[in-house]
Amino acid sequence: MAFNHLPAGAHDALTPLSVTPVTHSVPMANDQLPPEAGVHPVPRTVLDRLTAGADRAARITHTEHLPPRPGRHAPWPEQIRPEVVEAVRAAGIERPWAHQALTAGHALRGESVVVATGTASGKSLAYLAPVLSALLDGSEAPNGRGATALYLAPTKALAADQRRAVRSLAEPLGKGVRPAVYDGDTPVEEREWVRQYANYALTNPDMLHRSILPAHPKWSSFLRALRYVVIDECHTYRGVFGSHVAQVLRRLRRVCARYGSDPVFLLASATASDPATAATRLTGVPVVEITEDASPRGELLFALWEPPLTELHGERGAPVRRTATAESADLLTDLVVQGVRTIAFVRSRRGAELIALIAQERLAAVDRSLPGRVAAYRGGYLPEERRAIEHALHTGELLGLSATTALELGVDVAGLDAVLLTGYPGTRASLWQQAGRAGRTGRGALAILVARDDPLDTYLVHHPEALFRQPVESTVLDPDNPYVLAPHLCAAAAELPLTEAGLSLFGPAAPGVLTQLEGRKLLRRRGTAWHWTRRERAADLTDIRGGGGRPVQVVEEGTGRLLGTVDAAAAHASVHEGAVHLHQGRTYLVRRLDLEDSVALVEQADPPYSTTARDTTSISILETAAEIPWGEARLCFGSVEVTNQVVSFLRRRLITGEILGESKLDLPPRTLRTRAVWWTVTEDQLDEARIDPEALGGALHAAEHASIGMLPLFATCDRWDIGGVSVPLHPDTLLPTVFVYDGHPGGAGFAERAFHTAARWLTATREAIAACECDTGCPSCVQSPKCGNGNDPLDKRAAIRLLARLLRDAPAPPEDTPPEDAPPKEAPPKEAPPGPAEG
Repeated sequence: MAFNHLPAGAHDALTPLSVTPVTHSVPMANDQLPPEAGVHPVPRTVLDRLTAGADRAARITHTEHLPPRPGRHAPWPEQIRPEVVEAVRAAGIERPWAHQALTAGHALRGESVVVATGTASGKSLAYLAPVLSALLDGSEAPNGRGATALYLAPTKALAADQRRAVRSLAEPLGKGVRPAVYDGDTPVEEREWVRQYANYALTNPDMLHRSILPAHPKWSSFLRALRYVVIDECHTYRGVFGSHVAQVLRRLRRVCARYGSDPVFLLASATASDPATAATRLTGVPVVEITEDASPRGELLFALWEPPLTELHGERGAPVRRTATAESADLLTDLVVQGVRTIAFVRSRRGAELIALIAQERLAAVDRSLPGRVAAYRGGYLPEERRAIEHALHTGELLGLSATTALELGVDVAGLDAVLLTGYPGTRASLWQQAGRAGRTGRGALAILVARDDPLDTYLVHHPEALFRQPVESTVLDPDNPYVLAPHLCAAAAELPLTEAGLSLFGPAAPGVLTQLEGRKLLRRRGTAWHWTRRERAADLTDIRGGGGRPVQVVEEGTGRLLGTVDAAAAHASVHEGAVHLHQGRTYLVRRLDLEDSVALVEQADPPYSTTARDTTSISILETAAEIPWGEARLCFGSVEVTNQVVSFLRRRLITGEILGESKLDLPPRTLRTRAVWWTVTEDQLDEARIDPEALGGALHAAEHASIGMLPLFATCDRWDIGGVSVPLHPDTLLPTVFVYDGHPGGAGFAERAFHTAARWLTATREAIAACECDTGCPSCVQSPKCGNGNDPLDKRAAIRLLARLLRDAPAPPEDTPPEDAPPKEAPPKEAPPGPAEG
């Protein structure tokens, strides 16, 4: 029997909510809190108010104080135009920080450069100064449109924010700088103007892939003059998403060469390990790194917060902690009452909606003016909704915001005092990126990580050294993944016929993949070049975000109004028939999911329950690429095929989480070919671990759950991007086997990283289970929020003995290090979409 876990998107049932009283003054009325005169309390004072009372104080497991840091200035390079220097001074910046001047110097010398410094360290100005100088130089050219620059952002919000910043800075420069956003929200009538007249186009990799490159003849004058390509927040381009973007950039370089340009790449990144290597793999050109942050920093008080246990019991009678969602909603309420401008980050779209809704309800009881100053922000909103929320946040109209990672990146929100992180965001880089949203004007700031009830979060709030004494992760990607490379070779051939000389641009794996594409009659050789043979657009072969198909539109059945969209990969689990769907605080029931037309029809309702999907999973081994003996046990890595099917959904009472019933679903199975790590044990080892046949299934299942929960600490992934299966007797190994697999076609590197760090990973897993105070297993150690088998069976004590026996013959730690030529791969951070199964 195999055990599989619920897909992501399942919502933890909310425990009863109550706002814990805090010591604060009477809340100010709306007109008493203008953003320019807002409340800027000392972080320690804010935290003391939040923790007033013994019950609240006991929830803090650790506080970390990062002291303020002075800044270091340097002069601008002489090549920066004096008009640009004056415009920067007019904006209140007399001299640049040292890292800004260094970055500009490399750019002016024609060297691609990545600046990887802390949040709010002025990375934008580091690349804008040379870009604006080049655009002014070009505006004086006697013929043609002069120099152009292309700006790429991972989100629309960041591109819109950058346009505001560029327009403000370039206003004194007159018509020499003409910035314009070109994305999916740009009206058709404006797109032609951007192509013909803008010299600074702000877009995203999706538009470059689907619109600009396929239509490059229309962009010929812009591309011919392209001097700089700015890639903002480049640390987000990792794993499958980053690998796609790497191939899009190679296509861009190829088309630019066709028009005679060779742009310089200017990259900005959050602090990361070895950013030059990652940037070079992303762009395909040598990149210099600037990593010493010379900007000043205000103090940051960082608290780790563990919600308390409740009187409720979950599956199998396990003790249940108050949810991070409920806890963050209370904290957001209290902070808004204090007048503390706050963002609460949460991984799921549903969680973002719930936090805002709960906070609004609590605030209404305090002051009727306050609920309107709290909102939610997530992907899937319509463009006009996003713009309205962003404007309200910029102007200070909003005091509190609950947001998914759609607002994590680089959006310059001045005046924030506090950040709530609703659960560990998956990587230390994202943790500091989110925490850095507060205190951006140099003031002190408060950050609170509210732990979810899962193994990794529980481990981290009790092992702060894993957060504060460890470096941030490397940003890694694999452009040679054949599942990534193949559609981009097709797109490149559709843009310009592929030649052997141009093929080298796409990496060493390209010739082999090209042969396969030719065999499948997707590409055809004519003379010395390969051509795209189909009528459909080659750029439509792949979704670079890895969504697995076109998004499902969520439509109100009675009115035909489009509410938003859901990723195709999330549809089976989140908008199946009967699912509860939240949108901007309103609750809808899904009446029908039309997979053929990618539409979910919903109607507004107010059910007293939430819904969570259940699924089944089977796995087969296609190829074993590597195998290491651990005594009689075997640790393996290779290719697998996973078959997953959503088969039913549960209805849970909102307040208590009580299961009200289960309904069957008739949805087609999905098959995924990916990479996995797995380990086997023998009967002799089971005997030594005192595990009898009745306990075996529960031991394997519990070990698998906990290992999936701990893997993000070693593979810089997220639990929702990996899946697992545990089988007492697997037909391919003929032994008890535990699998952990990547939730992306071709693999994303998580399983590979797990294979190379297995001893440390599984040791931490055993320690996390053993340290948990529960008796038989709970969400903090071995229960999973997405288990397709209802967390049954689980045997916590047997899992500890099993892992201890397995690790007894594990190799020495040096074996855990992957070879230099096999870097781990990662997937992009997500808003917790329904992911691969566990079980």
